[in-house]
Amino acid sequence: MSDLDEITPAQTLLDQLSQSSSLEPSQRAQLEHVMRCSPFIQQSLAAEADILDYVLDGCADDFLGDGLEARFARLNGSVDERRALETAAFGRELRRLRRREMILIAWRDLNGIDDTDATLRSLSKLADYCVAEALAYHEHHLQSRFGQPRGPNGEPIGLVVIGMGKLGGDELNYSSDIDLIFAYAEEGETDGNKTISNAEYFIRLGQRLIRSLDEKTGHGFVFRVDMRLRPNGDEGPLAMSFDGLELYYATRGREWERYAWIKARVIAGDQEAGRELMDMLRPFVFRRYLDFGAFSQLREMKRMIEREMTDAAMHNNIKLGPGGIREIEFIGQLFQLLRGGREPELQARRLIPVLAILEEMGELDEHTVADLTAGYDFLRRSENRLQMLYDHQTQTLPDNRFDQLRLAIAMGFEDWGHFLYALDQHRDRIHGHFSEVLRLPSDNDESEEPLEQVWNGLGNVTDRVAILERHGFEQASVLERHLSSWRDTQAPAISGTVAQRLDELMPDLLRDISAYQGQVAILDRMLDLLTAILRRSVYVALLIEQPQARRQLVRLVHGSPWIASLLTQHPILLDELIDPETLYAPPNKTELAQELGELLGKCPHDEERSLDELRRFKQLATLRVAAADVVGALPVMRVSDQLTWIAEVILEAVHQRAREQIEARHGKPRAVNEAGETFTPGLAIIGYGKLGGIELGYGSDLDVVFLHDSTDREAVTDGDRSIDNSLYFARLAQKIIHTLSIRTPAGVLYEVDTRLRPDGVGGLLVSSVNAFAQYQAEHAWVWEVQAMCRARFVGGSNSVGDTFAEIRRQTLTQERDPIELREAVVGMRRKMRANQTETPAGLFHLKRDVGGITDIEFLVQYLLLRHAAEHPEILEFTDNIRQLDSLRDAGLIDAEASDSLIQAYRTLRDAGHHQALLGSRSVVEAQAYEAERQIVIDQWRALVGCLPPGSDGDSTD
Repeated sequence: MSDLDEITPAQTLLDQLSQSSSLEPSQRAQLEHVMRCSPFIQQSLAAEADILDYVLDGCADDFLGDGLEARFARLNGSVDERRALETAAFGRELRRLRRREMILIAWRDLNGIDDTDATLRSLSKLADYCVAEALAYHEHHLQSRFGQPRGPNGEPIGLVVIGMGKLGGDELNYSSDIDLIFAYAEEGETDGNKTISNAEYFIRLGQRLIRSLDEKTGHGFVFRVDMRLRPNGDEGPLAMSFDGLELYYATRGREWERYAWIKARVIAGDQEAGRELMDMLRPFVFRRYLDFGAFSQLREMKRMIEREMTDAAMHNNIKLGPGGIREIEFIGQLFQLLRGGREPELQARRLIPVLAILEEMGELDEHTVADLTAGYDFLRRSENRLQMLYDHQTQTLPDNRFDQLRLAIAMGFEDWGHFLYALDQHRDRIHGHFSEVLRLPSDNDESEEPLEQVWNGLGNVTDRVAILERHGFEQASVLERHLSSWRDTQAPAISGTVAQRLDELMPDLLRDISAYQGQVAILDRMLDLLTAILRRSVYVALLIEQPQARRQLVRLVHGSPWIASLLTQHPILLDELIDPETLYAPPNKTELAQELGELLGKCPHDEERSLDELRRFKQLATLRVAAADVVGALPVMRVSDQLTWIAEVILEAVHQRAREQIEARHGKPRAVNEAGETFTPGLAIIGYGKLGGIELGYGSDLDVVFLHDSTDREAVTDGDRSIDNSLYFARLAQKIIHTLSIRTPAGVLYEVDTRLRPDGVGGLLVSSVNAFAQYQAEHAWVWEVQAMCRARFVGGSNSVGDTFAEIRRQTLTQERDPIELREAVVGMRRKMRANQTETPAGLFHLKRDVGGITDIEFLVQYLLLRHAAEHPEILEFTDNIRQLDSLRDAGLIDAEASDSLIQAYRTLRDAGHHQALLGSRSVVEAQAYEAERQIVIDQWRALVGCLPPGSDGDSTD
């Protein structure tokens, strides 16, 4: 007799079942296949033939819809009838339902009616339903004795049942136990004649619920229940309040618990309260920063599994062994924990959709996702059909030839060898991808690297210094002293996890530093940065897991103390070092606006978070510019363009949100124009100085003026709490300034200067365009008119911006007496020189000193004001370089003068950016820029007719 004959069910049993249920030939074939693949089903049908009719009826039901409720009702009557059962009778009927449903699910799976996904969902739905039924039954009976649990304000409180693991992910396997956590919203007591505390009530309810499901009787069990994932495991309370759970996870939550909560789902009980709990705990699971600690944690979990199992057991376990289900889950969970806080779509509970999202995001390639998806389907089908053999919870391949053949046939193979070959193909591919993603350590790991001896302080100082010298370190003794001092200072205060990560990081970091000059300075900056991130050791993990990011960091810290300081103050920016393609290629203005819009779109009603997102956006965008600047990927003009675009995008976003908030309270401004028509006035933000001149530097303030176009006729907002338009625009401007300048834990956006408005600090914060035009025409000083040369519309209402542009044109094109103009401009420059601190001998202030940036700006502004009446085209631009080009094109200065001034201006501006990145003031060695200074002095003599104030031969009296 062949092995196939040995596992084929007896013909008499097949005939008996076929006749009793009037099976068609196709149904008889399905029955024979199922009974051949599962002794559990064969024994169940032999004992209770009516189960077959239940299965056949179930195949015609809305299986994943309301069919389960209908089938239970047919078994046990209505909800009220089920509630009236004695506890033992209710448990018996729940077990009857479970056995029939498990056979029905196996029938559909083994006969190809359902795919793997539908099978997993069906099993999860069955568990959900049984838990909900048992909970409702015991809740009904417990409340009849103690009443309804209530909170401090008398509100009813219900139990929240959280499904964890595969149940939470709607991926329950065939004979799995179910991992549960019980929670309730608030402490209080019941309202019955006999009162007990909510804690006692829910613990009793949980105990009864578990017993209903887990207790093995003569009718079997429903589901084995595992409560060990709750806080403190078996030693913790069976049910906890929301406050207790939040406190536990905030102060004592462990990393493996974060993994456990990835798939968590409210499966029964108070759904609304459950959603509140899930929102409350989401920050514990999904960090807002990139969590590179997930790499080492998953590797350690994998090693723990391997230590607990023998090689043979590991190989035969399709869940925990190499290339098993757990490795696919680890890959998905790695990226969920790594990026889930930043990418909400990765917070999905089910694995296959997560893999698809990772492919869309470019984290995994198409080939990898295809292998993992196919492998997961094969392994989960194998797992289910292995457990269908005897309804046992196992992931270990059978070791007897009959069960091996049953499993092979269940999986569609003619024999065990063919099944095993296909299985191993999948497992090899999965393990290869797993090893690549988690970068499992190789056997030839360099654990005895001499630089480890330096970091760990092994041997004497002379030996350690010698090792550093052999690795190319200059000032090795100084560097060793700084390193040892820092290590000894930090050691008492850091955790074991941090210490372990530092041991792994520091030798590689030293190796990276050795490639640069100024190694002691680089190390000191790096140690300051490490001090700032030790309490968030995931950033240390990032530098370990992402060598490219670590090398980029060392390169930037070497090139710019300013960048080192920025990263030290805001370590979350370290995430951006991962991708050099984006780090050194700052986005254009349109892309910046889109990026900021997406960030703010995630927190439309969260004011505090939106402030943080604005600041993080500015820091990130500025870091990209600085990084590209350090490596020479951006010319000086693009640096200023980028920094100005960042400010403009932020101003527009802040204006938009401020306007929406004020309009939500007071409505939109309305007014009547000269034609008697009602219109909606707007606010424009006018940029002056470096902002207006598209010449912002690192750390520049924003010089702004606010204008509106409201008239005085019926000028009020249209909301229920109406206010005058003048008050509306004042509040809008104040809100914008507040948002920009308030200091939060994430820093400050910009310092804002509004002193260039009409009448300065004594004037209105917001002027109407008519009042502004009148002031410029009748009251403005020459220096205020000069400032208009670099002023432009940067945000808000476009129509008000157009009006300002016309006012600017009219103001700057007024006829002016050349001699009076020159005296006014030179006098203002002389006054500025007299009020500034004298630069020490031998040094040169790039901006303020003679021949510096300010002198070029004054020269250009003088020429614009002198010639704009006859040549208004020279006013088109607000930046110095294009203004010089316009003066040349208009024939007002020759090409040589224009080119020499432009070159001097660019050189000095570039030096200013460089000094900022070095964390230094704009003071340099005077001799380094003598040529540029002389050009400026010569052009003043030629174009203004005198020397710049402060030059040799110029009187400062």
